[in-house]
Amino acid sequence: MTGQQRSRSGHRTVAHTADLRVEAWAPTAEGCIREAVRAAVGGFADTTGARPAGERACTVTAATDEDLLVAVLEEVIYRMDADGELPLDTEVGAIRAAGAGRALPVRFRMADAGTAEVVGAVPKAVSLHELRLRAGPGGWSCQVTLDV
Repeated sequence: MTGQQRSRSGHRTVAHTADLRVEAWAPTAEGCIREAVRAAVGGFADTTGARPAGERACTVTAATDEDLLVAVLEEVIYRMDADGELPLDTEVGAIRAAGAGRALPVRFRMADAGTAEVVGAVPKAVSLHELRLRAGPGGWSCQVTLDV
């Protein structure tokens, strides 16, 4: 991927044995986290015909930016399990200091998961194996594996 390609936002899923591996990139860490959520949801659901179900807002806290990525994806998995909802879109606020760690406000525009078409295995957890969220010369990139 060239520096010019990385300066834009995007995501993709990557073949990975028995898991869902996603890669995302954006000019900012927050944008990269947003793209990772899009990749994760797109890896198992087609939401084009999904019925909106409202909004959910939360602030996740963690020790590092990588841990914020994990916390946001865990929130997505929790909302699917607990509420039967999945994000149609995600707004990610600015990462800020919070005590000894980091905080990130997130707002999800949710859909009823039952109205989305399942196209892959639904994630059950976020793996910490080969987790990455880093700044580079062309912007931010991340890689994360979701257990299915």
